[in-house]
Amino acid sequence: MIPRVHTRGTRTIGLLHYLYGPGTHEEHIDPHLVAAWDDLAPDPGRDPDATYSDLQRLLDQPVMALPDSRRPAEHVWHLSVRAAPEDPVLSDEQWGEIARRMVAATGIAPDGDDAACRWAAVRHADDHIHIIATIVREDGRQARLRQDGKRSQAEARKIEIDYGLRRLHAGDGTAAQRPTSAERHKAQREGRKRTAREELRETVRRATAGTASTDEFFDRLTAAGLLIRKRIAPSGDLLGYKVALPDDRNKDGEPVFYSGSKLAPDLSLPRIRERWTLPADAASADGSGPEQPALPDVTGPAFARRRATAATWQALLIIDHGDDGTAAAQIATAGEVLDALAKTSAAHTRAELREAAFAFERASRSHVRAVRGHDRALRQAARDLVHSGPALGRGEDGATTAMLIDMAFFLAIAAANWHAKKHHSQQAAAAQKAAEHLRAAYQAAAGEPMAALGQRGRRMAPRVRQRHADLLHQVLPELAERIRAEDGWPALAATLDDARKAGHDPAALLTEAVRRRELDTATSISDVLVWRLRRSAHLPALAESSHETPARGSRRPRSSAPSTPLTQGAVNHSSRRR
Repeated sequence: MIPRVHTRGTRTIGLLHYLYGPGTHEEHIDPHLVAAWDDLAPDPGRDPDATYSDLQRLLDQPVMALPDSRRPAEHVWHLSVRAAPEDPVLSDEQWGEIARRMVAATGIAPDGDDAACRWAAVRHADDHIHIIATIVREDGRQARLRQDGKRSQAEARKIEIDYGLRRLHAGDGTAAQRPTSAERHKAQREGRKRTAREELRETVRRATAGTASTDEFFDRLTAAGLLIRKRIAPSGDLLGYKVALPDDRNKDGEPVFYSGSKLAPDLSLPRIRERWTLPADAASADGSGPEQPALPDVTGPAFARRRATAATWQALLIIDHGDDGTAAAQIATAGEVLDALAKTSAAHTRAELREAAFAFERASRSHVRAVRGHDRALRQAARDLVHSGPALGRGEDGATTAMLIDMAFFLAIAAANWHAKKHHSQQAAAAQKAAEHLRAAYQAAAGEPMAALGQRGRRMAPRVRQRHADLLHQVLPELAERIRAEDGWPALAATLDDARKAGHDPAALLTEAVRRRELDTATSISDVLVWRLRRSAHLPALAESSHETPARGSRRPRSSAPSTPLTQGAVNHSSRRR
């Protein structure tokens, strides 16, 4: 249940005309009172003899009784209360009781207060009500309405429990503005899956992924087909921007523009520019060492995905062990990586990745201020993904996509854990939801590469396969039988063989892979180990034939990710694993 305190008004009659009227787009159906300060209050919706003016005069009586000098100019209080789409349709009696609880909780009409404010609750749709009140009490004093928004939210959480409604998480004021009822009805009429506000938010967010300048940002918005208005100061400086969908028009046929800050708090131009600023103390991507040399240019989607996987692993380490500011920056920038991945991935994974990025957007903001600059590796990863272009869903492109999604899943879980520890309930839930979509995307992406690796593993000579099974029992004696029973065991055996042929010590690699993160709760331990080993050993994500794997002692091919400190250290999570 979502309550919203609207901006105070000056004309009671104007708000009543809206509440009882047809709505902006004929969306109001059967407007009528469900509760009021007085059970005998006139209802212009159901009583043919009652008028808007009758109800307005009664509501305004305490205001008009004051001398002109004491009358507040903005005396009209307005609260809307909306149920979740999956909630059952409540009766008028239930909505009336909810209205009484809301005016009591917010201070409009506390329980047992005979001199409280006058108010009325109007229902003109199945899923919500509007409460109108005048803030002057019967005794001539003004209502004490400090933190009325927070109080209404707290009462909504109690109402959800009492009525068995969908339970929402407590907010912290960092969420993006929700679409209005008029915007939702308009989207339904036009057959849009999301409102124009939500479509614009997603498009602008994707346009920011990995950008490095204002010009590049606006070029991406233009390429996405948005209409743009820039706000220019008299000095010629750019102050802000607004965007609109070309086919989203108002009743006069004009495009409906939204400023960046109205789409989301972090999409205003000043907040976007913060991403391009590298603080002096951001000496390295993780803030712990000398400045790193520039990475080589991306040569293709597979290479971009390998580098993004390495950067994501580094972000995991920082979220787990860094300070709050740098961890918040990694989580915020992880959203850019998800946006870039969704934009450039093959069709069979794109829908789930878009949903993951859409959900993670809420997890990217909190009151912990992100220390920008330390997220440089992730921002570069997002830029690499965008500039490398779309990836094929097969071969090395498909395999590295699965590898990256696998790592992104763990990052989402790490973000959920970090937010949960800080009691950021909305953000933790959003990160968990993103992880669920990433799990589905991984299953779609990993099917072909895991099958190809598994086929190679099943073609191995029995003595070679037995050697790797013995190694598994040596390193993981408690989990070896479970792993060998998994569908992914042949792929893991093939990976261990590739590592041996590339000159690595399979036992040392496997031991290190196990040390990095617990495995007991993994649904498919073999899948997790395949991608850990192939990334840390710099193996091609999918070596389709033996000649594609470097011979013992040969140099790593240029298309592999560069060696980084990411392959060292241990992280332990107790959360649920794929």
